[in-house]
Amino acid sequence: MTAPIEVRAWQADGSPRRNAVKLPADTFDGTVNDSVMHQAVKIYLANQRQGTVKTKTRGLVSGGNQKPWRQKGTGRARQGSIRSPLWPGGGTTFGPQPRDYRAAMPKKQRQLARRSALNARAREEALTVVAPLAFDAPKTKRMAELIWNMGLDERKVLVLTNELNQNVVLSARNIPGVDVMRYADASTYDILHADTIVIEETALGELESGAEVEAVKRVREQKAPRAEAEAKPAKKKAAKTAAKKTAPKAAAKKAPAKKAAAKPKAAAKKAPKAAAKKAPAKKKKKD
Repeated sequence: MTAPIEVRAWQADGSPRRNAVKLPADTFDGTVNDSVMHQAVKIYLANQRQGTVKTKTRGLVSGGNQKPWRQKGTGRARQGSIRSPLWPGGGTTFGPQPRDYRAAMPKKQRQLARRSALNARAREEALTVVAPLAFDAPKTKRMAELIWNMGLDERKVLVLTNELNQNVVLSARNIPGVDVMRYADASTYDILHADTIVIEETALGELESGAEVEAVKRVREQKAPRAEAEAKPAKKKAAKTAAKKTAPKAAAKKAPAKKAAAKPKAAAKKAPKAAAKKAPAKKKKKD
């Protein structure tokens, strides 16, 4: 006899339980039959096909009631109708016709495939148990918080309930990747298509407590308030505009100082030259 499979359990608000739960041994016995699961999925997908495609044969295409030319004497190949599959606009040879793709599977094989899919998900640690979901009214935020607290916000989640609660269905309808259905209605394809299975505890019956597990609680990152986040860009823009406005004024104030400083230098350079020119003229008058 195999040991019972234990999985993590959660409260209805998404908080983790201290102890794991033991899954019922009649369903979760560890059996995984890959070939039967493959057959069940293939039959499920085949049953989804409508099989309504249809092409026209040469007898269904309009026209071509008479021979396009005589049998002999023209030098051309013999033809009996312009709606032959060899002609453009003619009929289609061996084209698809309406058919039924449905296939049946024995009941015991379906049950084995479904049980194998559940055991495979439990073996991969992709199956969890949650307390009964009592939604008094549709609330998408509450369901989103439950999925986030469980750490399943980036996966395809299938929530299996004991009874079809319309409030739970409506709460998860707008969340991408989250589906809700009854535990008894879930097929092998539905179980294998999802990344994680969340089963309501009442759907499995009374479960025994298992070993103690580490408490895992996700903590959201603290974000700055919206007022502060909006104030930061505004302060940066105001600083940039103030810098642009003050830059020309400062340059205008500094420019005259440079010119004033340049004038004494020019006067100092011209003064010696003028004195040198006037000195010889005074000497000539003395003579």
